Amino acid sequence: MSVRETALIVVDVQESFRHRPYYREEGVPAFIERQQALIDGAKAAGIAVVQIFHVEESGVFSETSGLVRTLAPLRIEPDAVFRKRRHSALIGSGLDVWLTENGVRRIIVSGIRTEQCCETTTRHASDLGYLVDYVGEATLTFPMTDASGREWSPAEIRARTELVLAGRFARIATVEEALAGPARKIAA
Repeated sequence: MSVRETALIVVDVQESFRHRPYYREEGVPAFIERQQALIDGAKAAGIAVVQIFHVEESGVFSETSGLVRTLAPLRIEPDAVFRKRRHSALIGSGLDVWLTENGVRRIIVSGIRTEQCCETTTRHASDLGYLVDYVGEATLTFPMTDASGREWSPAEIRARTELVLAGRFARIATVEEALAGPARKIAA
C-alpha cells in the first residue's frame, strides 16, 4: 500500500475545547508535540493530511464563536478540511466521498477527544473496510466522572480506548509506527 493510499485524519483539534468546563491544560503540551510530529511526518512522507472540525448550531463549537479554528500552537496545512456534526468524521461531512475519490484505503487517526470522536471515527472507518492506525499518543482527552462518582484520568481513558480498539478495529501505533507503514489486516 502506497502513501498515496493513506490519509492522516486530524480530528477536532480546535480552540473550542479551551472554552469547555472540563478543559485542562495538563497533557496538552505533550499532545501538541506528538500531533505536530505526526502532521510534519505525514507531510514529509507525502501522506495527505485531513483536518476535521466539529461544529454545532450554537456555543463554542458554532462557526460564529470564532473558536472553530486550529488549537494553538499547532501548525497544520491540510490537504482537505471537513466539518462534522456527529461523533464520526465519516458521517455527513463529505470525508467518505473524498477518501474514495482519492483512492485512500488506510487512515491514521489522531486528535481530540480520545474516547469520543477519535474512537468513533476509528470504529466507523474499520467497519467501512479501511485499514486504521490509531495513534493514541497523538490524541487528547480530559478527566471524566462516571455514574458512581469515580473520576477517570486521561491516561485511564486512553488505555481503555486502546484496549477496545486494538486488534479489532485498529492497530494501536506510535507516531513513528504509523508513519513507517500500513496496519496489518484486522481479524474479525
